[in-house]
Amino acid sequence: MCEAMNVPEIVTAKVGGKVFPFGSYHLGVHSKGADIDALCVGPGFIQRDDFFTSFFEKLKSQKEVKDIRAIQDAFVPVIKMTFDGIEMDLVFAQVQRRSITDHVNLLDDSWFNGIDRRCARSLNGYRVSEAILHQLPNVENFQMVLRAIKLWAKRRKIYSNSLGFLGGVSWTIMVARICQLYPNAAPSTLVKKFFWVYARWEWPSPILLKKVQDCGYKLPFWDPMVNRSDRLDLMPIITPAYPQQNTSFNVCPSTLTIMKEEIVRGLVITEKIHDKKAPWSKLFEPVDFAGMYKHFVLLQASSATEKQHLEWVGLVESKLRHLVVTLENNITISLAHVNSQSTTGPTNENDKGLSTTWQIGILINKETSKNGIDLTSDLLSFSDMIYSLAEHSHIYEEGMTLSASYQRKERKDKKRALPTPKPTLSNVLQPHIPPEPMAVTNKLPAVSCSHHNSGE
Repeated sequence: MCEAMNVPEIVTAKVGGKVFPFGSYHLGVHSKGADIDALCVGPGFIQRDDFFTSFFEKLKSQKEVKDIRAIQDAFVPVIKMTFDGIEMDLVFAQVQRRSITDHVNLLDDSWFNGIDRRCARSLNGYRVSEAILHQLPNVENFQMVLRAIKLWAKRRKIYSNSLGFLGGVSWTIMVARICQLYPNAAPSTLVKKFFWVYARWEWPSPILLKKVQDCGYKLPFWDPMVNRSDRLDLMPIITPAYPQQNTSFNVCPSTLTIMKEEIVRGLVITEKIHDKKAPWSKLFEPVDFAGMYKHFVLLQASSATEKQHLEWVGLVESKLRHLVVTLENNITISLAHVNSQSTTGPTNENDKGLSTTWQIGILINKETSKNGIDLTSDLLSFSDMIYSLAEHSHIYEEGMTLSASYQRKERKDKKRALPTPKPTLSNVLQPHIPPEPMAVTNKLPAVSCSHHNSGE
């Protein structure tokens, strides 16, 4: 970059630049197959566009790099790639320095002087990880407990920030708070205390590792006394580094209910473990998602090629929480639950295309569903939103389709079971070409009028 900008050699030699790993890798709790988050810090004359253009192309030309893509319009702009078989997310922060030395303290708040908001968000990933480590009485105990809680959350399918559950940083802060409350406890005790404390937690009381403070750099931070939107957070879990943010802003009523139930289950099991009435393996038993619900919506995203599918699935999955909120607002539905484990396979046996399916379990409100269940408009609006976003972000290509179907599980004992209202939901939303910019509402997918039942 310096050569392209005709920067003198004597300056180029001192420019520097540094890569900081953060997240689970930095915290020492990464596992085999996990991705690595990394922050690239550059001096003030290196522009963000350079990172996503010339640097992106340089990475793309490396033989070790596969599946590379730049997502510039994300809340935290990122380059995603696989490097030598390891998935990596790279973010960039431009700081107001002429050079970046090997010994820099990114916890110094003065780095935010003159920084733009996108770079501030990028910088904060590393700062949060480092600040958490600084708040711990015993790092080794914290690491052991966090590994256990993350495994539990993944097995119980409540580990996904994008789907409205909690992501890695949220679970990390929750565990760190327990370590603060019980600084001398053994790891096994800390696991039990985790469930004991949070089963009794009165949400939306926030989880804080340190007091929220305004450092005066005019960056937005979590402050419910000032920001009305912050008062609406259902499960606030606040980062310990300025500008403090709520890591769980995607949580909705359905996902909050599901997580609270799972935490109570964890408490019951850990108490049995303490009384030697259950083994530790009981806590980590995988959830039987198919057995939890009688009604399902199956959402399927298909693409003509593997390259298409990467972007198409990423877009659909990033918006699934909006579908959950929409379904929640349907008077016939009490709860909507997306299975965080999607399934991907070929569209046809002799086809290069790929298809990914998400399973959404729904609880029906018996009082309001007596006249039937109609989710057609909910699914049509979601489909329309996805196609419009794909067109707007220029990722739509011919062969990308989105469809949805309703599925009801048959009851084993029909004599004792109460009758289930017959749904009026369409069986399939037919794929269509995304709407023209000025005709979004005029080209919705065609809808058929049947539905099918699954086997038990």
